[in-house]
Amino acid sequence: MRSGVSVRVLLAVGAAASVLSGCAGGSGRPALPPASYVASKEQPGEEYVIGPLDQLNIFVWRNPELSAKIQVRPDGRITTPLINDMPAVGKTPSMLAADMKQALGQYVKDPIVSVIVENFSGTYSQQVRIIGATEKPASIPYRANMTLLDAMIAVGGLNQYAAGNKAKLVRHDRDTGEQHEYKLQIADLLKKGDSSANVGLQPGDVIIIPESMF
Repeated sequence: MRSGVSVRVLLAVGAAASVLSGCAGGSGRPALPPASYVASKEQPGEEYVIGPLDQLNIFVWRNPELSAKIQVRPDGRITTPLINDMPAVGKTPSMLAADMKQALGQYVKDPIVSVIVENFSGTYSQQVRIIGATEKPASIPYRANMTLLDAMIAVGGLNQYAAGNKAKLVRHDRDTGEQHEYKLQIADLLKKGDSSANVGLQPGDVIIIPESMF
């Protein structure tokens, strides 16, 4: 009887030690599911939202004098012939075209307006930001089907001091408003070619890469 109790105690202690070891050795952050190097099926992303410093081509049919190529100001507004300080940031191109059509309707009968984004930066919610121990930290516009590998190529990879396998991804959940952190294995991805370390990204993701302590 005493022997059976001893075995149960030892098993319980061993299980507890295993759990504590896992908590101490890991980051406590969940991992994201891997993404393939090349998307098996390309899918369209969310509709583009205009951001500060985007380059826009605004075309008013049969009214070339009202058409213009402009850059969205840092304050998020644009000025075109007959229209002053119209808010542009946060709108899709079709939404901005509809607002301009309404504004120009005071001067032109039934204007037909098209808005084309020629050089884009996007809002922060549509960018992926990579900071820390990388060759060139940057905010890059998100594109449909973007992966961690795409983002790391865009910033030139890790620098010599990076602790790539201790990196994390911070993601905002738009539905709940909560912020979640996920562990990344960037060193395994870039140095070992570990495809399981390549994960899919979402607009607004922030990748943080710490430096090694030694």
